[in-house]
Amino acid sequence: MAYPLLPLIFSTLFLPMLAFAQRNGNVTVGAVLTATDTATPWLSPSSDFAFGFQKIRNKDTFLLSIWYYRIPDRTIVWYANEGTAVPRDSKVELTAERGLVLSDPQGEELWNSESIVDVVANGFMNDTGNFVLVRADSAKLWESFKNPSDTILPAQVMEIGGELYSRQAEANFSKGRFQLRLLNDGNLVLNTRNVPSDMAYDAYYISGTYDESNSSNSGNQVIFNETGHMYILRRNGKTFDLTPQVIPSASENYYRATLNFDGVFAIYYYRKIFTSVQNWTEVWTKPDNICLDIRGYEGSGACGYNSVCTLGESRRPICECPQGFSLLDPTDTYGSCKPESTQACAADESTSAEDLYGFVDLTDTDWPLSDYEQLRPYSEEDCRKSCLQDCFCAVAIYRGDSCWKKKLPLSNGRKDRSVNGKTFLKFRKGDLPPQPPPKFQGSKKDQGSLILVGSVLLGSSVFVNFVFIAAACLGFFLIYNKKLIRPSPSNNVVGDNLRCFTYKELVEATNGFKEELGRGAFGTVYKGTMQLVSRNIVAVKRLGNVVQDGDKEFKTEVNVIAQTHHKNLVRLLGFCNEADQRLLVYEYMSNGSVAGFLFGDTKPSWDQRTHIALGIARGLSYLHEECSTQIIHCDIKPQNILLDDYYSARISDFGMAKLLMINQSRTNTAIRGTKGYVAPEWFRNTPVTVKVDVYSFGVLLLEITCCRRCVGDLEMAEEKAILTDWVWDCFREGRLDALVENDEQALNDWEKFKRFVMVGIWCVQEDPSLRPAMKKIIQMLEGVVEVAVPPCPFPNFNSTYG
Repeated sequence: MAYPLLPLIFSTLFLPMLAFAQRNGNVTVGAVLTATDTATPWLSPSSDFAFGFQKIRNKDTFLLSIWYYRIPDRTIVWYANEGTAVPRDSKVELTAERGLVLSDPQGEELWNSESIVDVVANGFMNDTGNFVLVRADSAKLWESFKNPSDTILPAQVMEIGGELYSRQAEANFSKGRFQLRLLNDGNLVLNTRNVPSDMAYDAYYISGTYDESNSSNSGNQVIFNETGHMYILRRNGKTFDLTPQVIPSASENYYRATLNFDGVFAIYYYRKIFTSVQNWTEVWTKPDNICLDIRGYEGSGACGYNSVCTLGESRRPICECPQGFSLLDPTDTYGSCKPESTQACAADESTSAEDLYGFVDLTDTDWPLSDYEQLRPYSEEDCRKSCLQDCFCAVAIYRGDSCWKKKLPLSNGRKDRSVNGKTFLKFRKGDLPPQPPPKFQGSKKDQGSLILVGSVLLGSSVFVNFVFIAAACLGFFLIYNKKLIRPSPSNNVVGDNLRCFTYKELVEATNGFKEELGRGAFGTVYKGTMQLVSRNIVAVKRLGNVVQDGDKEFKTEVNVIAQTHHKNLVRLLGFCNEADQRLLVYEYMSNGSVAGFLFGDTKPSWDQRTHIALGIARGLSYLHEECSTQIIHCDIKPQNILLDDYYSARISDFGMAKLLMINQSRTNTAIRGTKGYVAPEWFRNTPVTVKVDVYSFGVLLLEITCCRRCVGDLEMAEEKAILTDWVWDCFREGRLDALVENDEQALNDWEKFKRFVMVGIWCVQEDPSLRPAMKKIIQMLEGVVEVAVPPCPFPNFNSTYG
C-alpha cells in the first residue's frame, strides 16, 4: 500500500533540489544546458514550465523546447530550430551578444534567437510559458511567445502576419503540411501548404473577420487570454469569440491551443489536480470535419495523394491507402500512397482492356477534384466501360446519370456517408491484393477430418434426429426459465455504448421520479443521479402511451440515437425496456433549454446567440448528411435545443424523428412539429424531406437573432406579431435595425447580423427547393459563402393579396 507514495515523496523531496540552482525563473548570461538524459531544465518560478532538452521518443536525439513540467507526459508547447532534433551532448548557451545559441557536440552553431539588437542581461522562464530575454532595464529583446511553433498559450497574442505550423507527425517536430495564419485582411485561416517550398494552398477554415465595407471592423489580433478564452480583436476594439462562453476554470486547469499534425486546430485543458488516469480534453476544434472541409484544387488534401480520409470517433482524421495502393513512406501513415501497378497507354492488340483490367467497388468514397472528364447522360455500365477502355482513367464515379473519370494522382480523398454515388477503382488483373484468409486456420489434416465427419453426419438420419431433439430440449428449457416470454432489454438496440438499466435502478436514481425537468408529447423528463463514467447527474425520460405511439417512439429513439455521435447532439447513455416501462437515460444538460435562455429575464449576448445558432446548424447538418441513416428531426424548436456546461447547443428529443433509408429522399407521414415552426408542406399532404427541418431552423434562427418568440403576445403590435412576416417587412423596407433595438452588440456587428437575417429568410421560403441545405447554411452563417439577396418567402400569399 505504501508504493504509490514513492513518486510523491520523490517529487516533494528531490525535484526542488534538482531545480535549486534555478528555481526563480532567472537564467544568467553564460548559463549552459547540455542534451543528456539527466540534464536539469530551467524552470519557471512555479515549476509549471521548463526550458531545456527533451529526448525524442524511441530515438537518441533531443529537442530544445518548452514543456509543461508538472504534467506526466511533459507536453511540449514550443520548440527551437524549426523542430529539428539534435544529437546527444548538444548545448544551448545564453550569451550577451546573441541570446540563445544552440550548437552540436562539435561546437557548430545550429540555431540562435535572432533579432537581438542590444546586450542581453538575463533570461527568464515565465509562469505563462514564455521564455524572454531582457536588457538591464528589463526591456524585452526576444521572447518565445513572438516566435511560436505549433502551440499558443493563455496570455499569448498573435499579431497580423502571425502563424503556427503543424508538426510532420506526432513525434516528428519538423514543419508539417498545415498552417494557421492571421492574414493582413483580418481573417484567421487554416490552410494546407507545400513542403518544403512553404507555398500556401487554399484555406479550409476562414474566421470571416474581414469586413470589406468597414476596415475598422476587420480582425487585428488573436488573443488567448488568461481565462482560457480565445477571440479575435477587431481594429475597432470589438471582439469575435472563437471559444464557447463558458469553459472550465483556468485557475484549476492548464490550457493550450495546438495546430495538430493532422491539421485540426484545437484548444485543450488539463486538470491541475492530477488523477491516476488523465489526458488533455478538447474544448473547441476547427474545422468540424477536416476530411470534407479541405477541398483545395492544389495540394493533396487532409491526407496524402491517392489516400482516403475518414473521420474517426474522436472527430480526427484517419488516412488509409485504398486497395491496390501502399504508403510511399511506410513510416508516414498520413502521407501519399503509390499504386502497386501501373497502366500503360501503349497499344496491345493481342489483349483487350477487359482481359487486362478490372474494378474494385468502393463505398462512400470520392476524390472530388481529380476529374479530367465528365460524361452524361450515362448508365453505370457505360461509365465502367468508358473507364476500362481509357488508359488515363484510374477511378470512375457514377452519380445520377453522370460519370466522372479521374486520373492519378488523386487528391482530397474522403470516405463519408454523405458521399453519394458509386466508385470504381481500376486495377490490373493479377495485381489485386489477396483476399482475407478464411477465419478457420487449422491444419489440412484437421480440415480433412472435419470434412469427413461433417459428410458422415449430414448424410445420416441419426444426425437429423439429433438436431431436432436438441432443439426441442433447448426450447423447453428456455420456456421453463421464462426467457422466451420475457421482453429482452436489448430488443431493437443498436450500438455497444448503451447501458441497459432495470426499472428499479431508475426509480432509485430519480428518487421515485421526484424532480421533473420538463414534459413533452411522449413523456416526462426527470433529474436523476447515478454512478457513470462521465458524470453523476442524468436526465431520465419516462415515456407515456407506450402501448401504441410511445412504444414506437421508444424503439425509434433507441435505434437511431445509438448510431449518432456529435458534439451538438444530446447523448443517449442507456435505456430501460422492462415489461410496460419504457425509459431513456440521457446526459444531463446543466443550462436548460434555449427557450429558457433566450426568453428569460436576462437577454443573452449577441456572441452567445450566434454561437448557439451555429451549434444547432452543425448538429442538424450531421443528422441530415453524416448519419448512417438520414434523420429528419421534425420538431426543431427552442424547447428541444438544450445547453451544456459551456452553453453549446445540443439537439434533443428524437421522439418525432422520421427516418430515411440511404436510398430515399422523402417520406410521407402525418403532420408533426409545433405551431409556428411547421413547414408549409406538412399541410399539403405531400412528401416531406429534410427541408422541413431547414424551415424550422430558419424560424429558430430568426428567434435567436432577434431574441424574441416567433409568435408575439396579444399586447404586441399587429405588424410585429408574426416574426417571419415582420422580418421580411423590415428587410424589404431597409430597416433591419428595428429587429434588434437597443442591442448594441448586434448592431455593432452589422454584417454578421444582416447575414444571419438573410439566411433565416432563405430557410423559411415557402418553396422547399429554395431552402438551402444545412451544410451550405453553415458556410453562409460563417461568412465563407456569400449570401444572395433572398426573395419573398411567401410568394403565394403576396400574389393572392397583393
